[in-house]
Amino acid sequence: MVNTYKNKIVSLSKLQKLIHSIRKNKRIVFTNGCFDIIHAGHVRYLNKSKTLGHILVVGLNSDSSVKKIKGEKRPIVPQKERAEVLSGLEAVDYVVIFNEPTPIKLIKAILPDILVKGADWANHEIVGADVVKAAGGKIARVKLVKGRSTTNIIKKILELH
Repeated sequence: MVNTYKNKIVSLSKLQKLIHSIRKNKRIVFTNGCFDIIHAGHVRYLNKSKTLGHILVVGLNSDSSVKKIKGEKRPIVPQKERAEVLSGLEAVDYVVIFNEPTPIKLIKAILPDILVKGADWANHEIVGADVVKAAGGKIARVKLVKGRSTTNIIKKILELH
């Protein structure tokens, strides 16, 4: 059965049930982010993340979480729409929205086999790395596309005005 975008966006409790049955024979990959304005850098990052295992779970910062991290003017795109866009990407198997500033609660709850972050994060800065390693998992850092970020896109748009 094809996993349509509507059933890719799940609650943490539903995700835990799904992963429990999937984990037996598939590697679970987890990454997270705001994914405010989806661009080629995001797509390449998520595609690369997916190649590291079988099931890619994306933790998506909620609107309130993004505001805490990025400031009151963000996000540009509301969480339901960001989740819908992410779930429309072939590489993404599940999207779970979280309200906290970091995904540590999600990471502890699902214990992914592989935790992925951008190469701009130093190993010691990756939230949940210790939890994943202690459970026998691995950490992967994926090289980012140079010059591609939501912040840079917003700056370019502002320059046009």
